[in-house]
Amino acid sequence: MSLRVISGSAKGRRLKSVPGDTTRPITDRVKEALFNILGADVIDSVWWDMFGGTGAVGIEALSRGAAFVRFTDLNRAPIGTIKENLAAARLMSRAEAKRADAFGSLSARPDKKFHYLYIAPPQYQELWSRALTLLDENPSWLFDDGWAIIQIDPKEYQPMELKNLEEFEQRKYGSTLLVFYERIAGHV
Repeated sequence: MSLRVISGSAKGRRLKSVPGDTTRPITDRVKEALFNILGADVIDSVWWDMFGGTGAVGIEALSRGAAFVRFTDLNRAPIGTIKENLAAARLMSRAEAKRADAFGSLSARPDKKFHYLYIAPPQYQELWSRALTLLDENPSWLFDDGWAIIQIDPKEYQPMELKNLEEFEQRKYGSTLLVFYERIAGHV
């Protein structure tokens, strides 16, 4: 599958894939749908692309006018690929890419607030629900109007009992499900 930036300042830019089969890049169809949902809210927004992979989602956000994207991944190969893709798209100045454990990071005291946390971990290991639970326990990572967006296989989905976040939307595109969560007004 050929990865590319769909719209914005880096439109048409081809993105490198991570060597091996440890990542599952988002399809153009799902990426286009996601950014159609977000619309102009992407402009000047701050993102955390948590299980960065190729960086395709965060790079698309930057290309469409996001102010800043933090990319994290536990493995060296995806971080190297993300840095190459950011450099090729000329977007490095508004991004940071670092090796980090998502769960350790989410458990830590927030060093920044985000409008969007994009959580697309390796499938079928319940990593998405673990990340969402940690975010629910530490919602200060998100601005009051911030969202967590989960990308999983529809078979992985299960309703979650959360205190500070609530699900408000689901969109299914073939074997990809996007689930949207927002902070509950008036909560921590």
